[in-house]
Amino acid sequence: MAEGLPGRNVELRRRQTIVAAQGGLEIARRVVNGKILNSRTLLRRNGRERSDEVLGQLKRLADRALEVTSTGSLLGIEGTAARLYFGAFPTMLREEKRLPGSPFSFEGRNRRPPTDPVNCLLGYVYGLLTKELTATAFAIGFDPYQGFFHRPRFGRPALALDLAEEFRPLVAESVVVNLVNNGEVAVGDFLVRAGGVTLTQSGRKAVLASYERRMATELRHPLFGYRASYRRILEVQCRLLAAHLLGEIPAYVPVTTR
Repeated sequence: MAEGLPGRNVELRRRQTIVAAQGGLEIARRVVNGKILNSRTLLRRNGRERSDEVLGQLKRLADRALEVTSTGSLLGIEGTAARLYFGAFPTMLREEKRLPGSPFSFEGRNRRPPTDPVNCLLGYVYGLLTKELTATAFAIGFDPYQGFFHRPRFGRPALALDLAEEFRPLVAESVVVNLVNNGEVAVGDFLVRAGGVTLTQSGRKAVLASYERRMATELRHPLFGYRASYRRILEVQCRLLAAHLLGEIPAYVPVTTR
C-alpha cells in the first residue's frame, strides 16, 4: 500500500487532484453508503424502541447511494438518511435522559452554535475525529483539504471530513451515547453563552477520556480479518484510499460493522 514517502506524495496528490476535478463520485458514493450503514447499525444495536421502518428506510437509502449518477442526488440521499437517523437518535438515550425538560433531551441536529448539550457533544467529538484524520491523511501524503464528497472551502479539511463519515456513528456518536447514558457528563459540565452551549474544562476532560477509550477499542477489520484499534483502522482506511487512487486496488471500501 501507499506510504507517505516524498515520491509517492507527489503522485498521490496528483491523482487526488485529478479524481476530485472529475467529481470523485465513485468514492463519494462509497463514503455515504458506509456512513448510512453504520448509522443503521448503531441505531439497531442501541435503540430502546425498535423502529423497523426507519432501519428499512436507511438500508434502502444506503443501497441507493451506490447507484446515483450525480453529486446532487447523493447529497439528497445523505440528507434524508441524516434526518431519519437523528429523528430516531433519542431512542438510543436512556428514558430519563430524553424526557422533555431533561438537559439531555434531543430534538434534532443544530450547530454553529449548538443549542443543547447533546448537539454540543456531537460537534465536539466530530471535531476531535476530523482533527485526527486531518493529521493522518497529511502524514500519508494526501492534501487533507481536497475532498471528493465534501467540496473544498477555505480552511475546511474536506478529505478528512470525507474519511470521517463512516466513523461518525462508530466513534463519535457512540461516544456521545455512552457519555450521556453512563452519566459521564452532567449539566454542570456545560455553559450557555450567547445562545449556544459549550463544554467546561471538566466536561472536555470527560469527553476526551471517553473518546480515547473508544479509539483504543479493537474491532475486526471486515476486509483484512485482523483485529486493530479504531485509531489504527483510521490509518488503514487512509492507506486504502491512497492505494485506490494510485491504482493498486480497484475500489475504496469503507469500514462497516454488523
